[in-house]
Amino acid sequence: MAGEIPDLEVQERTGTGKGAARQARRDGLVPGIIFGGDVDPLPIQMDFNKLLTMLRKGRFKATLFNMKVEGHDDVRVICRDVQRHVVKDLPTHVDFMRLKRTTKINLFINVEVAGEEECPGLKKGGTLNLVRSEVELLVTAADIPESIVVDISELEIGDNATIANVKLPEGCKPIIDRDFVIAQVSAPSGLASASSDDEDGAEGEAEATEGGEE
Repeated sequence: MAGEIPDLEVQERTGTGKGAARQARRDGLVPGIIFGGDVDPLPIQMDFNKLLTMLRKGRFKATLFNMKVEGHDDVRVICRDVQRHVVKDLPTHVDFMRLKRTTKINLFINVEVAGEEECPGLKKGGTLNLVRSEVELLVTAADIPESIVVDISELEIGDNATIANVKLPEGCKPIIDRDFVIAQVSAPSGLASASSDDEDGAEGEAEATEGGEE
């Protein structure tokens, strides 16, 4: 099941229209709206610096939030649009959509690794390369997994674990419609380097032999 959903505290915006929006921006706030969920849209405003920080961290539009507005029940929302200034590229308006428990949404889910102690490739000196630390999945709002687990307990050096090897929670589906690598066990850098040197040496000997035959 889902882990802790981050809270997002905003204020209800009493005025509407361009004048109220401009006043909000002068006050260091970004106007916005919460829509959907079979109830009336709710005009809101939130701190400009807080929003800008969250946008710069990334994944803002793929993060589920617990929206808190004084005087209203908490509601799960996801950002659907951030309007920006055409020159300064700074946020000027933000739209959030209320989610029902049955709503399907795209979210990035963390990847956990299991079976490291049993992994034969690691026992032989291989190194674990976590290609994807998170995977974008289509999930149901009421059943968001905290993470997915990739098992590497049987991987040898050079083997990969792909999304096809992961048992996804019921109702979850990868956004990418093909198999893709999540983790791999790579050869130790020293061994890989030695192998490369051996191949180069073999090629050199072959070239020398061919030259001699001519």
